[in-house]
Amino acid sequence: MKKIAFVNGEKAYQILLNLGYKMSQAQKLIDKKRLFNFDEIVTSKNQILNGDVFLIDYECEPKGLEPIFEDEYLAAYDKPSGVLTHPNGRNSLYSMNDEIWSKFGRDASVVHRLDKETSGVLLVAKNKTVEKELKLKFQNLEVKKTYFAMVRGILKENFIVENFLDIDKNAVSLKNKVYIKNNGKFAKTEFEVVQIYENLGITLLRCLPKTGRQHQIRVQLFHVKHEAIGDTLYGVSDEFASEFLDEKVSVESRVKTTGAKRLLLHSQSLEFEFRGKNYLITSKFDAKKEFEKLVHFGE
Repeated sequence: MKKIAFVNGEKAYQILLNLGYKMSQAQKLIDKKRLFNFDEIVTSKNQILNGDVFLIDYECEPKGLEPIFEDEYLAAYDKPSGVLTHPNGRNSLYSMNDEIWSKFGRDASVVHRLDKETSGVLLVAKNKTVEKELKLKFQNLEVKKTYFAMVRGILKENFIVENFLDIDKNAVSLKNKVYIKNNGKFAKTEFEVVQIYENLGITLLRCLPKTGRQHQIRVQLFHVKHEAIGDTLYGVSDEFASEFLDEKVSVESRVKTTGAKRLLLHSQSLEFEFRGKNYLITSKFDAKKEFEKLVHFGE
């Protein structure tokens, strides 16, 4: 975060226009909560500001993560668990943008989202035109997504979960937590049994989401009382979830409470058609093998 101005009664958007940003860019910076007056987030382009004004400006600090697929239009990465897809609010921490922008420039962008805790295939458009086209395919449910999840309990038959999901708009904390609500958005996932670990009391599932709702797989697994191992939001107390988000939970405490030091949910593949070409992009990460090493139930 860097200081960009000292002002006396100027509107937020005008400050950014004076710095050379277009109005659309200024609005986007404000919407993404990147503009601050002292330590307060600026929430409106017409907000009157006084004193020091700061802007979160991200400098790429890549760690050398290379794409698992690339052509002239798009690329794909195996996102590690614990890495943000985008920078998060005021925390200009390492995210996939560090890798993407350093390799392909700032016109490149992810076209869908994986939770910080979820690993696996993340699709990247190399320019804004491709980004718009690919995002439309996700919105129109034209992309076949496959995940692996290791869950609590023994499941012996394939099953389907259909319900309606939404956040609690009145929530003070855990604002991103999703609940089953009759007036929410329709969500459907097919679950297939891959392997049963009788001695551990757990099951490895292949998850095929037919819609693309926030936290969809995690919420639906919790709903059927077979939550994903390592989940720090669903299947734990709100107090524990809040402490985890505040980075107050030790690895040992997380393992004891959730069964693993990471969420055992992995984006395995994406399949779609784009500009006359059929794509099947598959993760190089052996989720089954790695999940078996990480699980702590039954030991």
